[in-house]
Amino acid sequence: MKVKYIENRQINTTSNLGKFLRLMSAKQRHLLLSFIGIMVGFLGSCSTELPGEVRPSTVASPTVSESQNQSSRPLTPTAEDNNFVVEVVEKVEPSVVQINTSRTIKSEVPQLPEAFNDPFFRRFFGDTLPTQPQERVVRGVGSGFIIDPNGRILTNAHVVNNADTVTVSFSDGRTVEGKVLGQDSVSDVAVVQIPGNNLPAVEIANPDSLRPGQWAVAIGNPLGLQQTVTVGVISAINRSLNLSTRPSSYIQTDAAINPGNSGGPLLNARGQVIGVNTAIIQGAEGIGFAIPIDTAQRIAQQLITQGKVEYPYLGLQMLTLTPEVKQRINNYPNSNTRIVADQGILIVRVIPNSPAARIGLRPGDVIQAINNQPVTTSEEIQQILEKNGLNNLQIQVLRNGQNLQFTVQPEPLPSPNNIQS
Repeated sequence: MKVKYIENRQINTTSNLGKFLRLMSAKQRHLLLSFIGIMVGFLGSCSTELPGEVRPSTVASPTVSESQNQSSRPLTPTAEDNNFVVEVVEKVEPSVVQINTSRTIKSEVPQLPEAFNDPFFRRFFGDTLPTQPQERVVRGVGSGFIIDPNGRILTNAHVVNNADTVTVSFSDGRTVEGKVLGQDSVSDVAVVQIPGNNLPAVEIANPDSLRPGQWAVAIGNPLGLQQTVTVGVISAINRSLNLSTRPSSYIQTDAAINPGNSGGPLLNARGQVIGVNTAIIQGAEGIGFAIPIDTAQRIAQQLITQGKVEYPYLGLQMLTLTPEVKQRINNYPNSNTRIVADQGILIVRVIPNSPAARIGLRPGDVIQAINNQPVTTSEEIQQILEKNGLNNLQIQVLRNGQNLQFTVQPEPLPSPNNIQS
């Protein structure tokens, strides 16, 4: 066989070489072996390529080739550099403005040097030291956006509150003077008018389309940094906060909102306004709030047409009924009220001389429905009141196991000083 044949040839060759060496003299054998050693050493020191031998490739590595491609890449933006945020910014940025305000604060300061304001000198001048008026200018910065091509801008009331001058700056560098048409501290909504026509107005989103988890883009001027863009999601909707004299529904977002963002738009992924950025929680990260745009629009329209906003007022303090609340009230030894309902809105307090007091509502009553619409949270009642305005309401309550029906007409929300305790 072939394999065996090769092995036999190698053995026979070795045997013949041994016979040849034995026939040589010792001197001849020494010279031959020395010559073979020299040849082996010479061949071992040479680099040779044999047929079929695999050697490392000398072709440039992919990293070098990629680096060369990157260096030759053009600086012109390509399709992969853009996303929906870029499109939103390009669409809305011309409509977002920076609002700078200034107001003068007057105060009375002692006319005498501070060194004279001590008990020793007061013995001579008495307790009433002569004073002189002093003025200082307080400046503020906020955001806003155009809602009407004729120059109406929506912003926060706290941005323009008590401002002597209002200056509006556009993203292209233009600056114009503005005038406050109206402001409402309860909702924190204000409308500013600037001269002009055919101005770029924002597009308003359908408020019923909001869902937690949707994209949210905020554009504004935080800390005076004009046209800053932040991105996040809608964290929650219908949030009730203690930001004013009444509960309201807010949009919660984790898009970064900082001082100066106030009054700027909160946008969806299509560049439509879903809310007006208005508040943050101090000490928290990623928790900001916006007024829903439908609420802001309704209030803005009243400010434009009437100059003020009238909120429906019943005079009730309410609490969502839970099994824990029910158990605590029923187990309270001195309570004359027994809660039978498992859900609803518990009336905790009725303000004297209020519409609710005049129709006979009492603490301990559980509101089951308003205008035949079942309610289980106080936020639902507030939303019904806002949509109903000052029109009559039908209220169904459960009192000690008995169903009662009341008709009440809300009144405009009085000032805090006119609400009796």
